[in-house]
Amino acid sequence: MGERLESLKTEPFAAEREWTVEGVPVLSAAAQVPEPPGTDRTARRIKRFYQLQCRSFLGYCQRYLFPQAAAEYRLALEASRPLPAFRAELSYQVTYNRGGLWSLYTQVREDMGPGPSPLTRRGDTWDLGTGYPVPLKDFFPAGAAWKKNILTGAAEEIRRRERAGASRWREDWRRELRRRFNPQNFYLTEEGLACFWPMYAIAPAAEGIPVVVLPYGEGAPPEQETRQGA
Repeated sequence: MGERLESLKTEPFAAEREWTVEGVPVLSAAAQVPEPPGTDRTARRIKRFYQLQCRSFLGYCQRYLFPQAAAEYRLALEASRPLPAFRAELSYQVTYNRGGLWSLYTQVREDMGPGPSPLTRRGDTWDLGTGYPVPLKDFFPAGAAWKKNILTGAAEEIRRRERAGASRWREDWRRELRRRFNPQNFYLTEEGLACFWPMYAIAPAAEGIPVVVLPYGEGAPPEQETRQGA
């Protein structure tokens, strides 16, 4: 048996595309995803996963964003307005990489005209020993009311920020916090478990993607808690 993989080395894989109408660029897309250089099972699986995400992003730009950009181009041409040049980006950020766990988030930003740029985020946490993602419930002891604990901790943190005037929230954030909770929307950090909600779900657009970091229980690193909850 080989040694247990404690961390994962990756390099950025980048791809760019441009779409034109009558020879005029109306939409550009840039994607950057992690790519492990190794050839072991875990590296191959992770590489395939993010290569597929990259292709899906570019396909989304082709099928959905390009027609929007082309329509805006023709409207601007008819109205003698400045021609639009829209852009979409897929990026990533590794947030935790030790103890056999590799965690990150990927994010899509769409700059498609006036107003806030929509952001869409995805969190992934991988067990480097098995080569598979780790579900959120595995970071809690077996039988624990993990969803209730997360929502209670998140609500307390939001109230703390409200009192400090550090962030703005929707008036109905308490209801939407529970209604829009998705157990797939998390990633690990050195400080704690980061849970996030979609843009607009519980806060105005100016706040971007709302994130609440919940400290790990009793100071235990997440790799220990994963084994406890398994």
